[in-house]
Amino acid sequence: MRAHKWAALVLVMGLIAAACGDDDATTTTGAEATTTTEAMAEWPDKIVFGFVPSQEAEDLQDNIDIFAQVLSDALGIEVEGIVSTDYTALGVALGTGEVDMGAFGPAGFVLADRTYENLELLAQSVRFGDPTYHTQWYTNDPSICTGDPVEGAFYYDDDGNVVAVGPTDSPALQVGWNGDGTRDESVSAGLRCPEPVGLEVIVGKQVAFPGETSTSGYIFPQVQLLDLGITDDQYTASFFGGSHDLAVTDVYNGIADIGTSFDDARRAVREDFPDVGEKIIVFNIGPRIANDVIAVRSELPDDLKDAIFQAMADYIATEDGQVVMDLLYSWTDLTRADAATEASLIPIGDAIDRLGFSD
Repeated sequence: MRAHKWAALVLVMGLIAAACGDDDATTTTGAEATTTTEAMAEWPDKIVFGFVPSQEAEDLQDNIDIFAQVLSDALGIEVEGIVSTDYTALGVALGTGEVDMGAFGPAGFVLADRTYENLELLAQSVRFGDPTYHTQWYTNDPSICTGDPVEGAFYYDDDGNVVAVGPTDSPALQVGWNGDGTRDESVSAGLRCPEPVGLEVIVGKQVAFPGETSTSGYIFPQVQLLDLGITDDQYTASFFGGSHDLAVTDVYNGIADIGTSFDDARRAVREDFPDVGEKIIVFNIGPRIANDVIAVRSELPDDLKDAIFQAMADYIATEDGQVVMDLLYSWTDLTRADAATEASLIPIGDAIDRLGFSD
């Protein structure tokens, strides 16, 4: 039996045990939630889980279908996974009740939460122990580096400065490397410039952005550029509806000179382009950003919210779950949203206000 089926079976058996006991029998989740037969009767027959493209929509849907089936097995109700066009559309769908939960980039959630009153944070994603992530700036032109590109990544020193580090010294898993720190010999290792290169190099260039509501792909990069006095009339921008892999492939194919994405979005295209790690060279990164969040309609029963979180957390802890969630959004763990999660979204709201986004 596949690992995710074991996880689903364990949770379902727990629910059955609760149903077969007396009226006060309960099963406790990791969030100390209780589930009773009477409470489960209040659950809807079906919930819809919305995602936005981080890769080709067809490939994303295949992985979402796997994830949705695992949740269906665990919860005992139908779970449908859909791909929305972008974070704005997903926010509208959640706010109007067309979907019941959604995986948001943090800026997408902040914008939706400002418009609708029925959004509730459920979980925050974690990547290799880090609840934050960041923008990566990359190019197909190694001449912008101060020397020959080398294997590695960029991260932060204790003072928050961007510094060059080894390929396994950043929580963001780099293309060409496995989660256990070993090399993936089937693809080229990811290259970076020897030292961070100033963003002034984008002036006069074609720049590929994943989409205008992408936190790491557009909003924070724009703040970085504004801080340097670089405005959008100094370069040519192209947008890809929230798909980070399409921005990477546009630079890979030479259609754009420079691109932005989450670190390391090169991994999303490594099967189609095994040499992406050496052709696409990272030259800088952006500041820390709160990781993706999962939001639900506040009207859902509280015990269903608890069960949804536990089912997701159980699945991502399995070997199969690690593979699927890596393909979806490079998540390696989930934590329950709390006051710290809400606080981490404040700088994102500030960045949105600075760019003049009104909704």
